[in-house]
Amino acid sequence: MGSLFTSLLNSTNSLQVYGRVFSVIENNIANANTPGYARQDQSLVSMPFHPAEGVEGGVMAGPLISARSRYLEQAVRNQQELLGSAQQKAGDLSQIEPLFDTSGKSGVPGALTTFFNSFSQLSVNPNDPVSRQNAIDAASHVAAAFNQNATGIERVSNNLDTATRETIANINHAAAEIASINQHYRSNSAATQDAGLDARLHAALESLSQVVDYTAIKASDGSYSIYVGGQTPLVIGDHTFNIAGDFSGAQTVIRDVEGNDITSRLSGSGGTLGAMLEEKNTTLPGYLSALNNVAQVFADKVNTTLAQGVDRNGNPPAVNLFTYNAALGSASTLAVTNIAPDQIAAASANAPGGNGNAIAITQLAGRPSINGFTFTQAYGNLGGQVGRDVLGAHQDLAAQQDLVNQAQQQRAQASGVSLDAEAAKLLQFQQAYQAVGKLVSVLNSLTDTVINIVR
Repeated sequence: MGSLFTSLLNSTNSLQVYGRVFSVIENNIANANTPGYARQDQSLVSMPFHPAEGVEGGVMAGPLISARSRYLEQAVRNQQELLGSAQQKAGDLSQIEPLFDTSGKSGVPGALTTFFNSFSQLSVNPNDPVSRQNAIDAASHVAAAFNQNATGIERVSNNLDTATRETIANINHAAAEIASINQHYRSNSAATQDAGLDARLHAALESLSQVVDYTAIKASDGSYSIYVGGQTPLVIGDHTFNIAGDFSGAQTVIRDVEGNDITSRLSGSGGTLGAMLEEKNTTLPGYLSALNNVAQVFADKVNTTLAQGVDRNGNPPAVNLFTYNAALGSASTLAVTNIAPDQIAAASANAPGGNGNAIAITQLAGRPSINGFTFTQAYGNLGGQVGRDVLGAHQDLAAQQDLVNQAQQQRAQASGVSLDAEAAKLLQFQQAYQAVGKLVSVLNSLTDTVINIVR
């Protein structure tokens, strides 16, 4: 009689265990597309079976087993970090590329060609007022072209400031999310079995990896400590240590919660923030410096050459053709002075009324004046560098997207939810559940029979 009741109890308990299995399968199916979710399996534990000692066996529900692989999760985060950097660079540098037309038909190269042609025309008739005004107009077009390039670079730089502020806010928001989840883990040990909480945590970790380089260290209670740049604490337990941006100077500075400069740990290190810091503090200033150099050397060479001649009245020129403010940026401040057509020094000092100086200006077009290159060639070198940087950024983006896809596929194969596999598992346990259900029915009938016999 005792064995009969024990079998009935064991069978009933098995139904409850299988019910838990069904709940886990149902949860997997419902969260198949939930970001950060990893498949779970209900483990089953056989209970000891020693009838002589009164140990009747059975089955019980063990702990939930997560299919999540920490190695594959880290691999995805590493690739996401590099992808975030590649996306940022490709997007930002693509805004710079249109500024540099190296075909020679427009922009600075086109304006330079027109300028030197105008002095060539002036040399044909050095005392013609129209030709003199054309030369001044051509000079204004050169200044405007340099201004436009510099303004375009500065506009991208200003946009980076705005984007950096938003990125820092996103980083601090993700830190708060991770700290909140850590609090759940620390306050309730059973929370480590919560698939929803686990999904939230890893979704936040992956999102954070796209914007900043960090190191994550998992504690025994399931919580994570986050260190940006590998050293600066962002999250420890349920406490956050927000970072901040300092935009008061020419370069962007990132500071930790105590105000320390941590920019060097993040610039170029990966994620969108690393890319933005590298562009703002290194790449764009490099472009602008090269542009300023071309503009300044051009203006100086033209002004110096004109200063050696005489104007239409035979007098040394009273005013330069070009002016600029090197401290504020030669390219952005380059402008034509209020020089009058008669003041253009088209003649040489030893031949008033001639065209010697106009010819000298024209000859500057083919003279290597900047590191062995002409003005147009030097500008072309800068445009070529921008083009190579843009091409490299887009190539990195395409390659990195493939690597992210590969890492995500590997993770999905190991820990993702396969609806086919879950359906097969559901069918398997459904059959087991039905079999145990029939056994319970038989045992219940036998129990009633035995009780009636005893009565």
